[in-house]
Amino acid sequence: MIGSLDVIVLDCPDTRVLARFYAELLGGEIVEYEDDWAEVVLPIEGSRPIVAFQRVDEYRAPVWPGQDVPQQIHLDVKVDDLDVAEAAVLAIGATSTGSGTETFRVFLDPAGHPFCLIHPND
Repeated sequence: MIGSLDVIVLDCPDTRVLARFYAELLGGEIVEYEDDWAEVVLPIEGSRPIVAFQRVDEYRAPVWPGQDVPQQIHLDVKVDDLDVAEAAVLAIGATSTGSGTETFRVFLDPAGHPFCLIHPND
């Protein structure tokens, strides 16, 4: 091993909006909150990795699916119930892409990054 994952950084137009969104989605705590940088500590032992948000001037949201503007990153978020989780992410500002299967659904965060809610078949 060369190193360990420490920070996942997402480019965005508004650090405050995206930090609040991911803190709510993942049950984290916002520990730094600036106009150009924000950090969310996740509820895991050791508090690493953290998720950080970096403001980018003239930000262009990824296009999903497709590569006209590449995805840049996406997260899979494991949930117990897709319907309940979908309602919850929509309530905090996600947008449904309408894509998915019985085991996952694809959404966009407030800055346009795709993420998936996943629930493996039992």
